[in-house]
Amino acid sequence: RPKLEIKQDQTDGQVRINGVKIVELNSMEDCNQIFEKGLGGRQVRKTLMNDESSRSHLIFSIILESLNKGTGKKSVGKLSFIDLAGSESSKKTGTDKEGQAEANAINQSLSTLGNVISALAEGAKFIRYKENLLTRLMQDSLGGNAKTLMFVNCSPSVYNEMETKNSLEYAKRVKEIKNNPTLNLETKAMQRAKTKMESQESIIEQLKTLLS
Repeated sequence: RPKLEIKQDQTDGQVRINGVKIVELNSMEDCNQIFEKGLGGRQVRKTLMNDESSRSHLIFSIILESLNKGTGKKSVGKLSFIDLAGSESSKKTGTDKEGQAEANAINQSLSTLGNVISALAEGAKFIRYKENLLTRLMQDSLGGNAKTLMFVNCSPSVYNEMETKNSLEYAKRVKEIKNNPTLNLETKAMQRAKTKMESQESIIEQLKTLLS
């Protein structure tokens, strides 16, 4: 697999992944096709609770750019649709050793995400996004200039009462996040500077490749 490096753009705060392929969408069909391709690569596992239990998180991001031809200013936005893998009790799932290792990694990422959400809700000055890969990827979906919404699937079964309560408590903390969303405007001068910087980074990467 290609080496993917997560970076946050200091200009607009967007999280970008170097090495990932960005595809231009020209229609809703294109959008659905890319989504289904990503969905097809998702890790799932059969457990005693689900026939297809999600063993990996799924992030589908759409970057939107609009240009004001009169002023030359460009507005940039990003929609991230994030489907989190569920936290499940090993006693209920009856999973094997490999499945338990996956569950532990999922629980750790969700725990870190919960801590980040709590820190944002409390207005903490320092947020520990870098403690987990998931929170690093979700940084521009939670803090700074983001508007965060969370949808929770609740089970009607009493057997899953504890999981439902935990999920609702999780969502309650998300609701308490208070950011100040503003428009990301990019002037022509900023666009030129950004293009120059990207060109320099490309040259550096080429030199690194040649030297290695």
